[in-house]
Amino acid sequence: MIAFGPDICRHWLQATSREWLETNGLGGFASSTIAGANTRRYHGLLVAALRPPTRRTVLLSKLEETLAVGEVEYDLSCNQYPGAIHPRGYRHLREFRLDPFPTFIYEVPEGARLEKTVGMCRGLNSVIVRYRLVEGPDRVGLIVRPLVNCRDYHHLTRQNATFNTEATVSGAQDVVTIQPFAGVPALRISFPGGSFEPWGHWYNNFEYAQEAARGLDYREDQYSPGYFTCTLERGETRYLVASIEALEGFDPAAALEEERARRSALAGGWSGASEEVRRLVETADSFIVAQRSGSCGDDGQGIIAGYHWFEEWGRDTMISLPGLTLVTGRHDAARRILSEYVGYVEGGLIPNRIPEVGADPDYNTVDATLWLFWAVQKYLEHTGDEDFVRGGMLPRLREVIEWHAKGTRYGIEMDPEDGLLRAGSPGTQLTWMDAKVGDWVVTPRHGKPVEVNALWHNALRFVEELGAAHAGPPASEVARRFGERFWNEGLGCLNDVVDGDVPEDGSLRPNQIVAVSLPYPAVEGERARRVVAAVKRDLLTPYGLRTLSPRDPRYRGRYEGDQWQRDGAYHQGTVWPWLLGPFITAFVRVAEDREAARREARGWLAGFREHLREAGLGQVSEVFDGDPPHRARGCIAQAWSVAEILRAAVEDLDMSPRPPDEGGARCPGISPSETGRS
Repeated sequence: MIAFGPDICRHWLQATSREWLETNGLGGFASSTIAGANTRRYHGLLVAALRPPTRRTVLLSKLEETLAVGEVEYDLSCNQYPGAIHPRGYRHLREFRLDPFPTFIYEVPEGARLEKTVGMCRGLNSVIVRYRLVEGPDRVGLIVRPLVNCRDYHHLTRQNATFNTEATVSGAQDVVTIQPFAGVPALRISFPGGSFEPWGHWYNNFEYAQEAARGLDYREDQYSPGYFTCTLERGETRYLVASIEALEGFDPAAALEEERARRSALAGGWSGASEEVRRLVETADSFIVAQRSGSCGDDGQGIIAGYHWFEEWGRDTMISLPGLTLVTGRHDAARRILSEYVGYVEGGLIPNRIPEVGADPDYNTVDATLWLFWAVQKYLEHTGDEDFVRGGMLPRLREVIEWHAKGTRYGIEMDPEDGLLRAGSPGTQLTWMDAKVGDWVVTPRHGKPVEVNALWHNALRFVEELGAAHAGPPASEVARRFGERFWNEGLGCLNDVVDGDVPEDGSLRPNQIVAVSLPYPAVEGERARRVVAAVKRDLLTPYGLRTLSPRDPRYRGRYEGDQWQRDGAYHQGTVWPWLLGPFITAFVRVAEDREAARREARGWLAGFREHLREAGLGQVSEVFDGDPPHRARGCIAQAWSVAEILRAAVEDLDMSPRPPDEGGARCPGISPSETGRS
């Protein structure tokens, strides 16, 4: 359980810097700060995925609550307006806890203590808000005013005449329905035991501090159709439900308890794990979503790359899949996701991004498809399911190799002289270091990137170990030429790119660690140890690896400012937690004393114990500043951050028992020593 007392809850900056997130397995979510003030355009009590997991739409922004004790009213909500915070309900917030739902305890001078819980249930575009008078007077009044919106979650709303403000109230006065725009489902808000009073009004100029800090538009107007009133007796509970689903016969109390039990079962069998590992196992669930418009029909599954604003990304999905699904025992989800993505293969590539509805997938990636091989390797290692791998995956993997050997989109092709892969052209960004603003490609990396060719070698070797012929060069020959082309004796590590804008780009970046961490490493022995040492010396931080050495004149130590400034730092020194996964794998693998290496690496993960109580609660952020104190930045919840830390903790550091239903098979030809475990 994550919990905070008055020292945090009643401190404006502390309370608004901590954000909670509820997800529904459809791509939709509810999220805000523990203060109750929305600080992002993405915050809302019901952000529904109208075409799961896409068309995420802010429908219910928030609820403004007032507690009436006798003749005195206490506002419990808070908002930031130009030059003012009003009301200041966070001053009544005694406690916040995440267990597993966000729960707020408000206490007012007369001794009335109100508990508010917010929850979403998997598979429903609905949010449940539970109110309970824990103690105090025999009876209090509660006024709840919904603030309604109807917009794409990337955009903002201003008061306008096209917004349909007409609201329909049920005969019992406890359900209000509003449909601001045609083509968007109606929003139903049910509050049994309450009575709705129509009083339509626009509230103007809400300010979102996080948007202002990002250099974006940050003011918005919200519409309220009226308010609910009810009374609460001591010990009594009432439920408000906001939904685009049919509410007839829906039991919110039973739904919350069922969801609580489901989440509790996620960590079943992990009682011996550390607190942070158990939390990450539960957190992994928030990224796995239904994909009703997927390549395999209406029952596909996918992985959301991050909350609040990311969609499905092929690279993120493949890197995240082992940690989110395999080490957690979700083997069926892994299989369905792999099947989904091979259904998207075109020209030997899986999509870089699966965008919102109405747009075609983007295939501008050189490495995502090569990470697919790694994901399939890990699937076989964890499940032993050779039938699926050989029957469902192997034909497509061989097809991928054939396309890469002869050439495909974006100049991705094998160099016939050395068998290595090259890719890219001016104006493109094909590796994971893909920041681009306008025509400015920040880290183009055209030519032969080091991690791409390490992945290429791993892919060829994997198919060979499965006993299948392929159209590429022998993996052994690629390994030999890799060593010749990428090793830089003067630097004592690997070049980042060869045959690019300069013949040898010796920038000290973390990409080279992939050449040591993959199941079939492209570099071994003393060279592998020197790579790990160089990366550890310049790039390792308490939260992951820097993307560029601080000794490089291009290094940017802080990820902040407008989009140009942030993207200019994105891969030029900014720390990425997901890189800690492959680094730990490599670090343990090359160590002479592996148990001592594991003890040291476990210490690196200790910092995340506190981070889980900061930024996105229970989550791992997308990035951190390269400079101390390494402030969390970017998305508050990033799939591959969670996944790779969890995978490394389980696979390499033995920080957790295996889930009861997990298979123990390994990839053909991989021994325990090669996977970094003894």
